[in-house]
Amino acid sequence: MLATDFLAFHEASRRNGIILSFGGDLSENVLFSLGEVLKLRMQQGATDAAVSKRVFSVFVEQAQNVIRYSADKLVPHGSPQGGMVSAGLIVVGIEDGRFFVACGNEVPGEHVTALRARLDHIAGLSGDELKQYYRERLRQPAEEGSLGGSIGLIEIARRSSAPVEYDFQARGDDRAFFCLKAFI
Repeated sequence: MLATDFLAFHEASRRNGIILSFGGDLSENVLFSLGEVLKLRMQQGATDAAVSKRVFSVFVEQAQNVIRYSADKLVPHGSPQGGMVSAGLIVVGIEDGRFFVACGNEVPGEHVTALRARLDHIAGLSGDELKQYYRERLRQPAEEGSLGGSIGLIEIARRSSAPVEYDFQARGDDRAFFCLKAFI
């Protein structure tokens, strides 16, 4: 890739309101570093503290979902869960005067139906219903196969100013590319 290609990418990112983007192998350590950069960007932009907190929380939840659930991951032998390195993308930007956080990663094809149903359910809930669902999920054990508390997607929806947007693009290798976008 030549400098002109990078310049075009950089200019397109600016035109599209991107303030932070990362694509590649993501780990908890990389998440921490990106989080520090995001905090600085939000401070430089004189963003309202409450909005900054919501953007940061959604960013962390989405990045953790990439780390935990990407189908393209490396887990060093004998390493704890925190040692996972997973491939994906995460972007923070401003669109129509609102912040957004979007992520994308490959998921196993057999997970798509259940994940879509879960997202459809969450997207159909009102603010009060989301609060109630969140409280119910906190009292229940984590779902089978969950590497967290099974509340990350609910947290994202609760902190969003509109229903989350999501999509799946089937791939030929029994995987799908999953994208999730939340507006704050």
